[in-house]
Amino acid sequence: QVQLVESGGGLVQAGGSLRLSCAASGSIRSLNSMAWYRQPPGKQREWVATITRADTTNYVDSVKGRFTISRDNAKNTVYLQMNSVKPEDTALYYCNLRTSFSNYWGQGTQVTVSS
Repeated sequence: QVQLVESGGGLVQAGGSLRLSCAASGSIRSLNSMAWYRQPPGKQREWVATITRADTTNYVDSVKGRFTISRDNAKNTVYLQMNSVKPEDTALYYCNLRTSFSNYWGQGTQVTVSS
């Protein structure tokens, strides 16, 4: 069983920065990718960024140039560095881990950006 625990969310002013972390524990086999998703208030969950096993990264257009996804393999942790945040970045941010066998989600961490 794999568990994902997010941390680092909070209240930040527009233009500020925040760093989210997601620590994975358990038996992780055939890791394919780790990703961040978010769900703004009253909206559906949306994909934000992905980092593959080969460390290839991809981002939704709205965060390109502002957010950076990275990971520490030794710690089984993935990060999302959020810079120049905007009020529209306000959402519940979820960590996702995808293997060849399954798809895992964390419980989410709230990010609120004030204008």
